[in-house]
This record gives sequence, C-alpha cells and structure tokens, in this order.
Amino acid sequence: MKIAKNFYWEMGHRLPNHSGACRNLHGHSYKMRVELEGTPDSNGMLIDYFILSNIVNEIIAPFDHSFLCEQTDKLMCDFLQANNFKCVIVPFISTAENIAVYFLELIKKELEKRNYNNIKNICIRIYETSDVFAEAST
Repeated sequence: MKIAKNFYWEMGHRLPNHSGACRNLHGHSYKMRVELEGTPDSNGMLIDYFILSNIVNEIIAPFDHSFLCEQTDKLMCDFLQANNFKCVIVPFISTAENIAVYFLELIKKELEKRNYNNIKNICIRIYETSDVFAEAST
C-alpha cells in the first residue's frame, strides 16, 4: 500500500560555487511530496494523514520563509546572522538533491521514533519549480 501527501513552503538559497544564475540569492516556492509505502494497520491505515501532516509541518516550519545557507558560505552566514534574518545553516550545498536527502532523513527518524514499523519505504520528492524535482528514497 502506498500513500502520499504534498507540503509547501517558501525558502531562499544560493549555490555559491555555481557558475550560472543560481550563484545569486534567489528563492523558490518549494513543494515536497512525501510518499510512504508499507502495510496498513488494523484500522486500515498506513498512517493517519493528520499525524503525517503534524510530523512534516513541524519539520518544515523552521525552513518556511527562511534562507537555507551552507555552513561554508561564510559571506551569507555572517550577513544573515548579523542582521537577524531567519536562516537555517546546513552542512551541505543547498541543491534540490541534497535537500531531498536531508528531509528524507529527518522524516525517517521521526517515523522511527514514533514506532511506525509498518512503513517500509519513504520517498521524498522536492520540487524547486513546477517542472523540476529531485527524489530520494529509502
């Protein structure tokens, strides 16, 4: 059995070592599709959509209307922190591919912590625009 739910947030970032336009400060209206696969419980549910929403929205909240900044991008980190802008500093380049892997790990840990042992596969799809995405799965 497979279920899925979409989540949305706004976030800025930049790719400091990119040779093209993405080197500049810019943002996206992100969409994340969370797809879970496994065996439904005795109530016929893999997970209650309300619970899934609570889990994922809590994870997304710090990222919404923030700037995702790679920790080695000292120029941006120093500027954002000195001016008290909302930012999330991460140990990876903020590509869609890396963001997908990062969210996959966060969601996986939270589901394991809550003992959702019936969920065997998690697939995260991060859309930066309506027609491009990166996907990571367990």
